[in-house]
Order: sequence, then C-alpha cells, then structure tokens
Amino acid sequence: MSVKKVMIVGAGQMGSGIAQVFAQSGFQVILNDVTEDALNKGKASIEKILTKDVTKGKITEEDKSKALNNLSLSGNIADAASCDLVVEAIVENMDVKTKVFQELDRVTPPHAILASNTSSLPITEIAAVTNRPEKVIGMHFMNPVPVMKLVEIIRGLQTTDETYETVAETAERLNKTSVEVNDFPGFAANRILLPMINEAIYAVYEGVASPEDIDTVMKLGMNHPMGPLQLADFIGLDTCLYIMEVLHDGLGDSKYRPCPLLRKYVKAGWLGKKSGRGFYEYT
Repeated sequence: MSVKKVMIVGAGQMGSGIAQVFAQSGFQVILNDVTEDALNKGKASIEKILTKDVTKGKITEEDKSKALNNLSLSGNIADAASCDLVVEAIVENMDVKTKVFQELDRVTPPHAILASNTSSLPITEIAAVTNRPEKVIGMHFMNPVPVMKLVEIIRGLQTTDETYETVAETAERLNKTSVEVNDFPGFAANRILLPMINEAIYAVYEGVASPEDIDTVMKLGMNHPMGPLQLADFIGLDTCLYIMEVLHDGLGDSKYRPCPLLRKYVKAGWLGKKSGRGFYEYT
C-alpha cells in the first residue's frame, strides 16, 4: 500500500511538526485538533518555520506555497475517513490515547494504518482496543520534527510485516532515517536517554556538581550538543518524570527509579523551558 493522504491528530509542537514534514514531502495532510485555537497556533507555527527556511535559502517561496497547499485543518476526527495513515500526537496518557484510537478505528477505512507518536507507552496495549491491531504501529518522531532525522518505528505484538514496511517506506519518503524497535517500555531512544538525564539529576541532588558544570562535562567531555539538564528542561521535567515512571513500572528495576529532586521540581511547577523555570531560568 502506498500512503497518499494522512491525518495528524494533535496540533501541538510535535503534531504541527509532523504535519509540516508530511506536507513538504508531497502528502495531502489534515491537521486535526479539538480546538480551533490549537489548530490556528499549529498552522501559524508551520508558516513561521517555512518562512524562516525561505529567508535562509533552504527552500523556495514555491516550496512553501506547495507545502501549505497540501495542508488543511479539521476539528472533526471523522475527516480521517479519507486517509491512508493517521498519526496520533496527543498527550502521553493511555486513557486519552485509547479513546482516540477507538474513534479512529471506527471512522477510518479498513486499509488505514493507525500510528502513535508516543515516546513511551506500549503499542501492543493501544492496538488491543481496536479491531485492526495488525495495522497499529508506533511512529516516534524526534523534536524538533523538521530538523531531526530519526523516526523510531515500534512494532506491537500484533503488527504485521506489511504494516511495518509501509510505514518504513513512508518515513523514507519524508527523508527520515527509521529504525525498527520492538515494543518495550521507553523503546530504544528514551530507554537510553532518560536514565542518563535521571542520573544527571541525581548528580545535582547528591551535590556532585552544579547543573551548569554537569552540562559542561557532557558537552565538552562527551561531545553532546546539549547537556542533559538543559535537554531535560527542553523536553519538560514533567515529561521526563512520566517516562521514568513508565520505565520503572514497566521494567520493575530500581535503576529506573525517578530522582526525588525531579519529583520535587515537578511538584513545584518547575517544568523547564515551558514554565520559565527548571534547572535553568528562562525569560
């Protein structure tokens, strides 16, 4: 099956980024969200990034126009009835996601593949609430989506080879590099990244060094483009805590125990860049 028309459910930072790369790659894209405000913000974000790319000479004005012409907005999930692929990019909450997948299962054509951009939740469990578990898969994009080349493709227990191959081919058409990952808590990226971030937070908690010095060690000593604590602030400390809890609960190993300092910051509302304060302050 060749994918031609796609719906992205969720017009936040990830959803709008995913919609942009699909539209720029020649797919017909419907960006869906429950509120008009979210849709308008999502589209404005896409237009802003494309305009910057024109200014920098990365794309032409014609490229920008083509991408925007490929994009439409929708407040009705039933508009997925004409789509070959749906990518869900909403809040990391299993109850909310499964409700959306049940609705998508009801409104999409039988051939449609249902993908989740979840960064940690089990694809097998999401697939089980549908009548097409063989056509449910994880398609985990990295943030910011237009820049980052990687897509983790996560096979649930029931995902067929045909579904995987279609999604891998689609990722290639987006000019992304995909990796095949089996359905374990945190997949590959976050199973490796988040414990490193959590350990950096423990180093602050135990007084090993300041956040600035820990980040400097990782940038200059390990050649990381961004230190783990700055990265945690960009991801959102609430998201970091949530993923560590998924790893701890799913794998049952004490090495994944979230650092108490991470819990304290989240309880204080210090969530990182989005709240103005995390391990660093943002104006």
